[in-house]
Amino acid sequence: MIQLPVEPAEPDMVVRLSFGADPRAVRRALRRVHAVLSGARVLEDDRAMAELVLAEVLNNVVEHAYAGHATGMIELALSLDAEALTCQVTDHGRPLPEGELPGPCSGGHDPQDLPEGGFGWPLIHRLTRDLGYCRTPGCNRLRFRLTARRRA
Repeated sequence: MIQLPVEPAEPDMVVRLSFGADPRAVRRALRRVHAVLSGARVLEDDRAMAELVLAEVLNNVVEHAYAGHATGMIELALSLDAEALTCQVTDHGRPLPEGELPGPCSGGHDPQDLPEGGFGWPLIHRLTRDLGYCRTPGCNRLRFRLTARRRA
């Protein structure tokens, strides 16, 4: 198990969203994230990167953690400070395989050998920092930080 990184000491903004584990709810949550980051004047490239990573993570929760379940909830907490956006995704679905984060794909792997949709975790590893996961009884928590520069 990987230790989760520490929350920023004094965030400028904290946003919490709770939504159903289905593709439509994920799209609505991503639109809300876009609006929040736009309103906080996060640069377009950093905002797009955050949305891409969050889309990968949230869709993984829907497709894998809650696979076969009729219902489920996802909680997303965003904390924006002067340097970064800290994201925490919490769900009550299945744990990650072997209770650990999938590893990043090393440069020696041929992309054609990856399973369909197998680019998500390598992308998440590459674009985030302080990536951590923990499983407590019945609960998954994934936390990571992303660059979030802002316009003056």
